[in-house]
Amino acid sequence: MLLEANDLSKTFKTGWLKRRRAFSLEKADIRLQQGETIGIVGESGSGKTTLGFMLAGLLKPDKGRIFFRGKDITNLSPGKRKRYRHQMQMVFQHPETTFNPKWKLQRSMAEPFCLHKIPFSKEMIAEQLERVGLNQNVLDRYPAQLSGGELQRAAIARVMSLNPAIVVLDEPTSMLDAITQARIIRLLEKIQKQKRVSYLFISHDLELIRLFCGRIYEMDRGKLRD
Repeated sequence: MLLEANDLSKTFKTGWLKRRRAFSLEKADIRLQQGETIGIVGESGSGKTTLGFMLAGLLKPDKGRIFFRGKDITNLSPGKRKRYRHQMQMVFQHPETTFNPKWKLQRSMAEPFCLHKIPFSKEMIAEQLERVGLNQNVLDRYPAQLSGGELQRAAIARVMSLNPAIVVLDEPTSMLDAITQARIIRLLEKIQKQKRVSYLFISHDLELIRLFCGRIYEMDRGKLRD
């Protein structure tokens, strides 16, 4: 098993003086095999993004355990967690949030290599962009000078440059038009065949989830069921 999560729960404090506790996720179990695509479908606010953040290592659960290739990674120290962070990446709904608006794309594309101390070159970055259908000329542009589809392609290239085992896709096509959406889905499928990467696809669009995912979990008011 590539990824396994058991009994995950997360609550947030809300209301006046944050005295009220609201469940965002309650006792969730999930499994993901290598090269598999699973979907999590649910309405806005149902808790599906909270689950995605926890599985990607961006948010710690209050309860439960997360195992990656059989190793418990739930409460690792920051130093030890960094070994796994590049293996579990996330593509966000709004691709513009992935990139610093004050940086040209080349600097943003190089950032993951710098953070994980991985040697790289401009040629390597250009090759990653070409794989997602982008010309290396975009490296000299600012995010505001790219379309939504181009930014999402660049975001996917940035994530895949680290060769992750798992990518959490949080509504990655919801802000795109239908034609661009289809192109992004085909791109993700192509990358998966090449790299055997596993996807956790989060969406409110059940039809899209059914087309793209082998197994589907439904999220409703913080509770997950398959």
